[in-house]
Amino acid sequence: MTINAKLDATVVDQEPGIVGPGRWIERWTPENELFWEAKGKAIAFRNLSFSIVAEHIGFSVWLLWSIVVVKMYGTFDDAGVLVSAGANGWALTSGQGFTLLAVASGVGAFLRIPYTFAVPIFGGRNWTVISALLLLLPTLALAWVVGRPDTSFGVLLLVAATAGLGGGNFASSMSNISFFYPDKAKGWALGLNAAGGNIGVAVAQKAVPLAIGLGGLGLANAGLIYVPLAVVAAVLAFLFMDNLREAKADPKPTVASLKQGHTWLMAFLYIGTFGSFIGYSSAFPTLLKVVFERTDIALSWGFLGALVGSLARPIGGRLADRIGGSLVTAVTFVLMAGAGAVAVVGVQHKSLPLFFLSFMALFLLTGIGNGSTYRMIPTIFKRLHEDQGDGSPASFLDFKRQAAGAVGIISAIGAGGGFAIPFVYKWAKETHGTIVPALQIYVGVFLFMAALTAVFYLRKGARMHNV
Repeated sequence: MTINAKLDATVVDQEPGIVGPGRWIERWTPENELFWEAKGKAIAFRNLSFSIVAEHIGFSVWLLWSIVVVKMYGTFDDAGVLVSAGANGWALTSGQGFTLLAVASGVGAFLRIPYTFAVPIFGGRNWTVISALLLLLPTLALAWVVGRPDTSFGVLLLVAATAGLGGGNFASSMSNISFFYPDKAKGWALGLNAAGGNIGVAVAQKAVPLAIGLGGLGLANAGLIYVPLAVVAAVLAFLFMDNLREAKADPKPTVASLKQGHTWLMAFLYIGTFGSFIGYSSAFPTLLKVVFERTDIALSWGFLGALVGSLARPIGGRLADRIGGSLVTAVTFVLMAGAGAVAVVGVQHKSLPLFFLSFMALFLLTGIGNGSTYRMIPTIFKRLHEDQGDGSPASFLDFKRQAAGAVGIISAIGAGGGFAIPFVYKWAKETHGTIVPALQIYVGVFLFMAALTAVFYLRKGARMHNV
């Protein structure tokens, strides 16, 4: 494969450059419009497409336990005595279920940090292959453990933790794809990449209940169906993706991004958008089971939340491209607080339709917020370059790499919301007998985040106004 690698400011050189051994592209200048239209756009879209495939499988594996635990719950009377066991003889309590979900989410959040560093060390294409093959561990481990109800909860917790390998894929994928696209198209491209991955949650939550009933293998199918898919994702990445030499650098820019206060502020805001999405996605089927005792609804319709949130993500990116990510983010947080308040009413009045619809609104808004907050990051670092850079091409590239590194760090911290949310639900349920206090906490947090966004990114005179 060849690309036009020698460019000046206005002309695409007709003498092709060569993609080196290991599919390394030696020079990449997407901001050059002639290069972008002639060659860059097609190459970037090809890499984006197969990145989405791998990330989709990763997200699916990450959230497998959100459906599996619903089938493993036991039924207990008011005295806490087991009335009937769940699938395969398991008898998990709601507290144990929330703990499994939290650990799987938490490990996935933590792994996003080393996964971010993996792209500059190994190359985006190479790491996509490796990370896809690593998914064989959680899928095969799940298939093994669910057939052994005498397994200790500690071992079950360890197996659930391996699902976090699927969560790490997001950070490396987003960091890699951010290098392929020019600033004007980053919001849409990153939104598509993220949505393609996020929708894996919905696909898994819909497909796994169907797969469990096939072939007589029961719960083991939840892991087994993703074994060949992980291999296919690795093969496709190996054959059709590229490594960018520009993205292959030491991890210093990522470390440098940690010195920027906006990295930490955006990480906090991302807890409110993506952390809510992944936390609600993992917990939603369990909430339908635990709060309303509707296992049928949990298994048949629980996937809709993740689907709505995933499809909304590129919309958030597109809106941010047009009117500014900070405005979209601030409005989203206010509306999320309103939807959370409606969910409280649904629980208090034991109205499943009201609760379900309020959570559909929450999922829609988290998706839009995911896209808008992510779009803010490269714009923020572009302005930081204007303030702190020396104007040289090397300085521009350094801040571009800082932005890519910040994407991974922010995604890791933001995903930590997926770890916290199930525990907050667990605390509320065990302490107060209802999840209402948890929902009330979320409403307050969303309003606080809206205020922070307004102060730092919408206030007139702020350096980052309307990023």
